[in-house]
Amino acid sequence: MESIAGLTLWDRLENADRVATMSINSLHCSFTDAMWRVFSDKEIWYPLYLAVLIFLFIRLGWKKALIVTVSCILTIVACDQFANFTKEFFGRLRPCWDSFTAGRGLHLLEGRGNLHGFYSAHAANAIGFAVCSTIGFSNARKINMPRHEVYKYCILAWAFLVGVSRIFVGKHFLGDVLTGFVVGSLFAWGIASLARFAIRKLNLQQR
Repeated sequence: MESIAGLTLWDRLENADRVATMSINSLHCSFTDAMWRVFSDKEIWYPLYLAVLIFLFIRLGWKKALIVTVSCILTIVACDQFANFTKEFFGRLRPCWDSFTAGRGLHLLEGRGNLHGFYSAHAANAIGFAVCSTIGFSNARKINMPRHEVYKYCILAWAFLVGVSRIFVGKHFLGDVLTGFVVGSLFAWGIASLARFAIRKLNLQQR
């Protein structure tokens, strides 16, 4: 067996990621298992997405809300498609297919699914929607700061739990989730900024 000293920096990071993932994944009980299944389920959160979009139309008016809605959709599509590319490009196995984690008692709450999992599209999509919609609400003519702050922290907390749930169900490493958060935030910031530019360019900000 190759010694730790002979490992490359990337190998050391991967090993640390495996150990951290196993430590997080081991923290479970029947109640939390049920909770993480809920957060990991994409379809159960569709009503949340719809509710946020409805409030965007109520708060911003249909013209600005339409632009923000498109920006949210584009963010999710970008996160999802880029994840498909990186999963095939890097070819990093999911923890449920990885011999180290699977052989050391990984707690699995879902089917193993596809082989590759870098990065977590769940994490990227959730944080992308959270960041993009939060920026989107700031396009209101008069921002209700207390409500805006409450929404921001609640939607970001939800996105964080969605991402973390993927570790607990055994589908992603911690590194997959953290990378997903970074990628999703960057896509959201860039696309939401373009949406804000479009709103100002069309002279809708004060309407």
